[in-house]
Amino acid sequence: MLPLSRIPTSITGQTWCWRGAANGEDAHADDLVAQLLMARGCPREDLAIHRAPTLRHFMPDPSLFQDMDVAASRLADAVEANETVTIYGDYDVDGATSAALLIRLLRALGQEPGYYIPDRLMEGYGPSGAALVKLAQGGSSLIVTVDCGAQAFEALAMARVEGVDVIVVDHHQCATTLPPALALVNPNRLDECAEGAAHGHLAAVGVAFLLGAALVRELRSRGYFAARAEPPLLDLLDLVALGTVADVAQLRGLNRAFVAQGLKVMAGRRNLGLATLAAVSRLTRAPLCHDLGFALGPRINAGGRVGKSDLGVRLLTTEDDEEARAIAQELDRLNEERRAIESIVQEEAAQMSEHQGNRSVLLVSGDGWHPGVIGIVAGRLKEKFGRPAIVIATDETGTGKGSGRSISGVDLGAAVLAAKESGLLAAGGGHAMAAGLTVNSDSIGYLHDFLDERLAADVARANAERVLVVDTLLSPRGVNPRIVAEMDAAGPFGVGWPAPRIATGPLRIVKADTVGSGGHVRLILTGQDGASLKAVGFRQAETPLGQALLGASRGRSLWLAGRAKIDEWGGGKSAELHIDDAAWAD
Repeated sequence: MLPLSRIPTSITGQTWCWRGAANGEDAHADDLVAQLLMARGCPREDLAIHRAPTLRHFMPDPSLFQDMDVAASRLADAVEANETVTIYGDYDVDGATSAALLIRLLRALGQEPGYYIPDRLMEGYGPSGAALVKLAQGGSSLIVTVDCGAQAFEALAMARVEGVDVIVVDHHQCATTLPPALALVNPNRLDECAEGAAHGHLAAVGVAFLLGAALVRELRSRGYFAARAEPPLLDLLDLVALGTVADVAQLRGLNRAFVAQGLKVMAGRRNLGLATLAAVSRLTRAPLCHDLGFALGPRINAGGRVGKSDLGVRLLTTEDDEEARAIAQELDRLNEERRAIESIVQEEAAQMSEHQGNRSVLLVSGDGWHPGVIGIVAGRLKEKFGRPAIVIATDETGTGKGSGRSISGVDLGAAVLAAKESGLLAAGGGHAMAAGLTVNSDSIGYLHDFLDERLAADVARANAERVLVVDTLLSPRGVNPRIVAEMDAAGPFGVGWPAPRIATGPLRIVKADTVGSGGHVRLILTGQDGASLKAVGFRQAETPLGQALLGASRGRSLWLAGRAKIDEWGGGKSAELHIDDAAWAD
């Protein structure tokens, strides 16, 4: 077994340790999947239901959530009376999938709802009072906001004056008081019951699915399906899976069931828009979990970031082949445009971050930066520097739009909400790992000081506890497709249910070079058992780890730690390692 105690620190300065009890005294009495599941907190008696997570075992009664029954009853009234209903979404993937889910469900119930997606640049995040009033004056008697609305006090007050009912379906953190909605369904309400609050990790699309289930149940109790078939609610799980993964929601409990079952639905290509987007993304096999986050999600996001904000919803709700193909191709083009813009902002933001010394929170701003890429850049900065990062794009009016990403153990959303309540922000909110804000450019320095002071202890604690958690040790020959497939059976993996990390070695580098515009390090190595291994360090070329791997100490033996993946390039199937860290073995 790898003597982890002999690796006090690695090339990146992390201590390696075993995850949970995966390598405890009785671990080898279990198969590898059981070890991985228990290491992620699964009790031994629940192994069966976690091996194949289903809604039957994990879905709660929707009625346990505050306002759920009120929302379902009001929606049922609208369906029966054929009222004009508008879904007010957000421009990211979670917002697009949430809106598409309710639109498709209402269509299946005989409704033809409208939808409204605000423009990121012109309107910003969340419901605007002007938009809600316009929808009401246009004939909407019921508006359902999805993935937004929890902080829309002024906008919802204007809607109430106009006499239109508003249901808020959200998952972002709430304040101590709630905006004046007819119903606000959100597991992160501060007055939510304990069982409801336990589902605070749901993405908005997951909450929308629960509302859909409550609506169908309410209509069933009213006899609505006496002369018509119930809609196949499970067919919408492909949308739930996509929104959940793309919004980086924690994949535990109900979310794992959503994604596991949603991937099965997606493999059937029942949603025309999703199937067409998969084809444009050159996905010829059934989509895997990481495809949702790295292939499909970014393309849908590109519409809201650098294109038209409603392209995602249009794609996910269309039943027209030609329209689906045109939108999917446009989203693919916009995604390439987004990458180019992101690269420019990333370079400038990284240079600024280098000069922020020992700040606990990185906060950078730039005039003219595209607001559509600042969230991605914040995530890149967080990864590179290991600290929460906020990137703010300012305009000629002196207004800054910011997006932040956090590290594990540091609740950025709560800190941004506190900054808003203190008067530093015009708007702001989010959840633990991500947040958005609007700030006057004159207040950016004060905001940085506020967040730095508030989060310093949490960041210090998180960094002090910084370790690289390893699930299992494999010989270089053991890193093969069969073992990778066996480990994948413990998925789906994501935040809160991390993909297995292996350690392997000792190895010697046979060849090392850089590939791609992102500065990836590519390696061919050989082990003492005679096996060869391919490995990749993504965006590592300019880091100390990348420099070491590229030959600073060529000839030495080393251990590698990372995620084993299947490489299907060229039609073959082999295993390769995606490197997280390395440590010298001699």
